[in-house]
Amino acid sequence: PRAALTADKIAEEADFFSFGTNDLTQTTFGYSRDDAEGKFLQAYIENKVLPDNPFAVLDQDGVGKLVETGVKLGRGTKPSLKTGICGEHGGEKTSIEFCYKTGLDYVSCSPYRVPLARLAAAQATIRHEINKAEVYTTA
Repeated sequence: PRAALTADKIAEEADFFSFGTNDLTQTTFGYSRDDAEGKFLQAYIENKVLPDNPFAVLDQDGVGKLVETGVKLGRGTKPSLKTGICGEHGGEKTSIEFCYKTGLDYVSCSPYRVPLARLAAAQATIRHEINKAEVYTTA
């Protein structure tokens, strides 16, 4: 989390940011994936403490804000900075949609998730291009 909050300084030396969202999720929530999934996470989801497993679906309100902050600060220092995420979230459709809206350049995921990631990225692009076109035609 600290790196996201000090991204403007880090960007002075970096060529790209790759947000490891699994590690960022663990440190943001303050519990390890192994402990959470093996013990209490399912109860949190069932009792609506959490809407989804944050290790499967990116927590946009918390972890996502750190990613957004890191991108904004980093590109404030270096506008050409390439940004992306790596990990399981890079193959999940709502997480990919978030990445598109946040302006990330790429998502990285395990090989078996690549087809889903490509489809989700294409759908996000089409959805947002259609929305842009609607704004232009109604304005």
